[in-house]
Amino acid sequence: MKPLKLLILGGSGEAADLARALDGDARYEVTLSLAGRTAEPAALPGRLLTGGFGGAEGLARVLGEERFNLVIDATHPFAVQIKANAIKAARAAGVPLLAIRRPAWVPRDGDRWIVVENLEAAADAIGERPRRVFLTTGRMELAPFRSAPQHFYIVRSVEAPSPRELPPRVELIAARGPFRLEDEKALLAERKIEVIVTKNSGGAGAEAKLEAARSLSLPVIMVTRPDLPEAPSVETVADALAWLERHHDSTSST
Repeated sequence: MKPLKLLILGGSGEAADLARALDGDARYEVTLSLAGRTAEPAALPGRLLTGGFGGAEGLARVLGEERFNLVIDATHPFAVQIKANAIKAARAAGVPLLAIRRPAWVPRDGDRWIVVENLEAAADAIGERPRRVFLTTGRMELAPFRSAPQHFYIVRSVEAPSPRELPPRVELIAARGPFRLEDEKALLAERKIEVIVTKNSGGAGAEAKLEAARSLSLPVIMVTRPDLPEAPSVETVADALAWLERHHDSTSST
């Protein structure tokens, strides 16, 4: 029996974990697709595609031309457009799709969250008084904070942002998670951080900064998740592997 051709739409830790979990499994021929926003992504097993597909129609064409059997959407929780494109493309191509949607973070006792709808509201929520801000919204989404130039921003991202996106007063930290709690507490203390701004991506890889903020009683401006299109979904890589098993078993029995 030929291996099932699987396309993983990546951009999250779950995508990387899934690719590693399937490494060496002869039942699947894995292709991992990344948007290409990171010039040097972490090395992962399987075939790698980078760059966009040209919307839903382009993705549907690729699914058909390359005869993919299955699609798993493991894109970032805030990647609304590609999620919608994936659903539309999979439906058009007649390819089963599963989305991995990790649970959002929820506030715990001791948290000082200020929940906002978008990045513009997050910039406003910092306030008028100049503050030292730890900004972890991603390097592609810094421009809204140019409207609040009175603050000093410590920006952490995998790669350096475009200078055109940066607020005027900024320190850049290039780092790739996951991050340890003690390191996060040390960073917040050493940089004299007064407030954290982040997006509710969920997951364990970036949660340590929230634990550190809780322990130091620092406020966190939390950008809530956007509404996502409906799709068959699971929360974990283990559940996605079980879904793959079921599809493999049903295919091999026919």
